[in-house]
Amino acid sequence: MLPALILFLALVVYPIFQSFYYSLFNWKGFGPAVDFVGLDNFKNILTDKVFLIALRNGLFIITFSLALQLPLSLVLAVLVGRDLPGRVFFRTVFFMPYVLSEVIAAIMWLFLYNPDPERGLINALLVLLPGGKAQPWLGDINSVMPAVFVALTWKYFGFHMLLYLTGLQNIPAEIEEAARIDGAGSFQNFFYNTLPLLGSTIRTSVYLSVLGSLQQFILVWIMTKGGPVNASETMATYMYRFGFVRFQLGYGSAVAIYMFLICLIFSLVYQRLTRRPDYLTGL
Repeated sequence: MLPALILFLALVVYPIFQSFYYSLFNWKGFGPAVDFVGLDNFKNILTDKVFLIALRNGLFIITFSLALQLPLSLVLAVLVGRDLPGRVFFRTVFFMPYVLSEVIAAIMWLFLYNPDPERGLINALLVLLPGGKAQPWLGDINSVMPAVFVALTWKYFGFHMLLYLTGLQNIPAEIEEAARIDGAGSFQNFFYNTLPLLGSTIRTSVYLSVLGSLQQFILVWIMTKGGPVNASETMATYMYRFGFVRFQLGYGSAVAIYMFLICLIFSLVYQRLTRRPDYLTGL
C-alpha cells in the first residue's frame, strides 16, 4: 500500500492543500506568494454574478442529465440488451461518441451549429422547413445552454448506456421468466423487477453524472468559451479563465477549492442517503 499512498499524497492531497494556501493570496503565478488577502478571494467569488451564473448552469446540466440523458440511456440499454435485430451494430453506434475525445466532439458540434446554412448541417435542415430560418445556436444567450447540453448528451449517453447494459447482464434471466409465468407483462416486468434490480447501477450512474456535470470544462470551453456574455459559464471554465487566462491564480485556486468542497459534500451526502442493501445479494 505504501507506493499507492505516496502517489495519493503527492498527486491528490498535497495539491489540495497547496491550492488552499495560494487561495489566501493575490498571487499572479510568478514568484512567491506574498500579497496575503485572507478569505477575500472566497468572499469575492460569492458576490460575483458570473460565478452565480456558473452555478446555475451547473444545476441546469445536472437537472436535465438526470431527467433526460440517464432515462434515455436506460431505455436504449434495455432495447439493445434484448433480442433486437442488429443490436451489436446499435451498441457500437451508441457507444462511439464516448470513445471520441471531447475536443473532437466539440469541433464536430461547432460545425453542426454553424449559423451559416451553407456550412452548418442543423441550420441547413432548418431552412428547408416552411418558415424555418437559421439560428445562432451558440450565439444566443437563450439557446446556448440547451445547445451545449445536446452535445453533452450525445457525448456521454453511450457511457451510461454501457453501465446499464452491464447491470442488466448481472440480473438472472430466471427472475423475468418467473414473472412472465405469473402473468406479468413487459412493462410490469421492467418496473417491478428490472428497475429495482438495477438500483446499484442507477445510483452509480447518477453519482458519476452529477460529478461530471459539476466539473464540465473541455467541451464547453471549446464550443463557447463561456459565452456569449458568460451565458454558458461553468465553474471549471470560470476557474480556468481567472487562473490561466487572466493569471489570477490565487483567485482561481479559491474557485477550485469551492469546486472541491461542493463535490466532496455532494459525495458524502449522496453516499449516506443511498446506502442501502442490494436486491441481488444472496441470489
